[in-house]
Amino acid sequence: MVRRQARGQQRIADILDAALALFAEVGYAAASTNAIAARAGISPGSLYQFFRNKEEIAHALSERLVEALRAAHADAFGDRDVVELPLEELVERMTAPLIAFNVGNPGAKTLFGNTDMPAALAAATRPLHEAVTGRVAAVLAARSPRLSDVEAARYATVAVQIVRALMGPIVAASGSERDALIGELRRALVGYLAPIEAGA
Repeated sequence: MVRRQARGQQRIADILDAALALFAEVGYAAASTNAIAARAGISPGSLYQFFRNKEEIAHALSERLVEALRAAHADAFGDRDVVELPLEELVERMTAPLIAFNVGNPGAKTLFGNTDMPAALAAATRPLHEAVTGRVAAVLAARSPRLSDVEAARYATVAVQIVRALMGPIVAASGSERDALIGELRRALVGYLAPIEAGA
């Protein structure tokens, strides 16, 4: 019984992994349950033992990714003495877990950012994304107490958008090119935030 449950859990994980990879390659709309089953190395009938349709697969995948994204956010924005860290180190610590999440889950951006997705799936991550912007604003305010709440929120929004804009190219790249893009991302953030901290 335990072995059967373990096999079932592994089969579900294989289906979700296959769906994530396929969503990253062809998008949500173009991915079919037959293609997901083929990618997972199982028959469509076996897939339907676990999921009735593609939307159910996307819901399950969304739940798994939200948990992983929450963990990445907690790691990036956990309790640290952010006031005392050099800006370069702060940027590196805050971006590293988010980069690792996106590189490890290349279909996540497709899943959550696609306008063809069921609204409930895209909405699942909205509170997390809003929390990230709020956390960045809190960090900026702690490091530069002269900032008003409105200013801190505005600067945080821009910083988060810089990360989002470069995340796609970072995920698509590999090896030294990925490392170079990560370096450029961090350089862009430091270049944007340094004058703010200096009171420019």
